[in-house]
Amino acid sequence: MKINKKSVNKTLTLFLFAHLIIWTLAPTLSNNNLPLDTIEALAWGGNLDWGFNKHPPLSAFAVEVFYQIFGNQDWAYYFLSQLFVVLTFFIIFKFSENFFSNPAYSLISVLLLEGIYFYNFTTPEFNVNVCQLPFWALSVFYCWRGFENNKDIDWLLFGLFAALGILSKYLFIYLLVSMDIFFIYLIIKKKLNFRCLISLISFFVVLAPHLIWLIDNNYVTFNYAFHRTGLEQVSLSDHFLNPIIFLGKQFGLLIPFFAMAFLLVFKFKKKLNLRDKKLLFLLTITIAPILLMLFTSFLTGAKIRTMWMTPFYLFIGVLFVYIFQSKINLNKLKYFLSLFLILFILSPFIYLYISITEMEKRTDYPGQKIAKIIQKKWDSNFTNKIEFVFGDEWHAGNLSYHLDSRPKWIYWDFKSDLPLPKWKSLKRSYIQIGDWVTKSNCWNGIFFKIESLNTVCIVDNK
Repeated sequence: MKINKKSVNKTLTLFLFAHLIIWTLAPTLSNNNLPLDTIEALAWGGNLDWGFNKHPPLSAFAVEVFYQIFGNQDWAYYFLSQLFVVLTFFIIFKFSENFFSNPAYSLISVLLLEGIYFYNFTTPEFNVNVCQLPFWALSVFYCWRGFENNKDIDWLLFGLFAALGILSKYLFIYLLVSMDIFFIYLIIKKKLNFRCLISLISFFVVLAPHLIWLIDNNYVTFNYAFHRTGLEQVSLSDHFLNPIIFLGKQFGLLIPFFAMAFLLVFKFKKKLNLRDKKLLFLLTITIAPILLMLFTSFLTGAKIRTMWMTPFYLFIGVLFVYIFQSKINLNKLKYFLSLFLILFILSPFIYLYISITEMEKRTDYPGQKIAKIIQKKWDSNFTNKIEFVFGDEWHAGNLSYHLDSRPKWIYWDFKSDLPLPKWKSLKRSYIQIGDWVTKSNCWNGIFFKIESLNTVCIVDNK
């Protein structure tokens, strides 16, 4: 059965619009504060640079653009995150049209992704993982167009989006290394036109400022990455235990996906044609990055955090449908759509329930209330505006976001014995904020520091 392309496009549009609205409204209505990673990106965005202590700069650039337009309106950053998600879905749909003659299969490839919580439940928090999504999809899309059409513009766009992916998060390299495997395969088969090397021009032009920043800053982001994997404390057992835990989590998070897929396919037995170029490409961009991550965990003993895998499953729907398209019974589509709708509706309700009932989350932090207390105290003592905030990304970053003057955030560890850089020699005095703050169990020790030449507001989480 072949479904009309017009009805497929209408359904896709309705799905994308509904996803955008629902997942913008759900966190807007239930959260009191933006999530940690979004606040971090906003803190970095107020001091735009070509890199930061934890990540490359693109996520900060994205939120800063929205801040300049919308200011400190929380809904805007939930909306930004969903724009990245629905754009990714649309790109995957357009990509899949190169693989299916029946437009219904392209639609199913996208709808299947609602069975993976990376693309719904976790998306309200705009962070480097979400930031990668459209560039992961666009890199795959234009790489395939490059292979098929071998046009300079396609290869240049591939290099551009690959570089933007790296500038989102370094783990993007796992996709590019996997693509290199496919390049090597084509070289062996003597089917690769070396015009593809033109992609390196746009790739390195876009990356160059960040590479220079990395050198100037002693590769600080690499140090953070190594710390997050726990490599400093790796034992022999970690080389086996962590990969097993990693695999278990991957199978667990794919259970809803396979439940949806089960309702479509009447027979899962299928012999793969490993000479099929399209199949090999899909395996390369979907399975190879996961295997490389598994190999990394086995080789180094690194602990792979689940959220790092966010972009790795973007094309699993296309791969599944491509392999089993001859086994898919479109007469059973109503059962598939019923489960899809259940998951589509259930997921935001679960999010709302957790957000409303659990009271100790980052999104319950009274950032706006604290900012009002500080601003009121400040205005009763001083006529100038707050220009800087010292502290960590969360406490000081929240002040930077919520205060009307949008003071610059500067990282400072108050437990450190290191001197304040150029503010060290300036005269200082302190004003303690009221009992409401100091009696808080989680967010205490907020105080001001007034300096003769600069106005500084400091947050210390004691």
